[in-house]
Amino acid sequence: MSEKTTYAGLRTKEWVGLLIVVPALLALIFLSKPYVSDILDRILHLNPTMVYIVVFALVFAEAAIFFGFIFPGETAVILGGVVASGGHVNIVLLAALVVIAAITGDSVGYFVGERYGERILSIKLLAHRRGGIDAGLVLLRKRGALAVFIGRFTAFLRAVMPGLAGLSKMHYRTFLKANAAGGLVWGVGFTMIGYLLGGAYKKAEKYAGWASTTILIIIVILAAGLFIRSKIKERKIEASFESSGESGAERISEEIAAAQKAIEDKQKERD
Repeated sequence: MSEKTTYAGLRTKEWVGLLIVVPALLALIFLSKPYVSDILDRILHLNPTMVYIVVFALVFAEAAIFFGFIFPGETAVILGGVVASGGHVNIVLLAALVVIAAITGDSVGYFVGERYGERILSIKLLAHRRGGIDAGLVLLRKRGALAVFIGRFTAFLRAVMPGLAGLSKMHYRTFLKANAAGGLVWGVGFTMIGYLLGGAYKKAEKYAGWASTTILIIIVILAAGLFIRSKIKERKIEASFESSGESGAERISEEIAAAQKAIEDKQKERD
């Protein structure tokens, strides 16, 4: 285990952040119930045009410029769905924009990977994620287009899979089909999750004030749990990669070559 990690694979600063932020949020929700309700009401009445623009931009940027490492796209989509539950944002239009942003953003990521892939893999942002990249290349080698679809539902792979597909020389038409299918299911699905959460909150607030507060507390705990789970999984992948005894750069190069050959063979079979 790395010196920078601690119990269950999370770095010390991540545990400290969770132990400070989560209890603080729970206390704030519990003690400031009227104010929290007012803040949420303001969120539900945000300017529709701004909601469309912000959600589209964040989803598009996730794979196009690797923004997903900083802010997972589904968070913006869920929040957009919550706002739509208030009736001030059209849920159908929002879902359509999310799907379009997901497909076009991934397409940009694909072409960036196709042209600058190996150079991008050396940037500092990806220096400590070689295990995840290796896992993505292995998935791409074994599953081909299906890996593009599957990658849409994992935060890290959602940011890098389009670039890896381009780097691996997958036909764009093949990539686009899998990308569009994943973008449609993911985009509509997470938009509706936010919409249903917003509807549940409004209904609970109408009939029982404390019930709405309980929903907010559950959402905070759920978000923290998902964060911990994703970090633990990421650390395990990186630890396994580091313990393989093989140079990280050499292994990545081998997997790129293997993925390119596997994809080329599959494309020849189809042709």
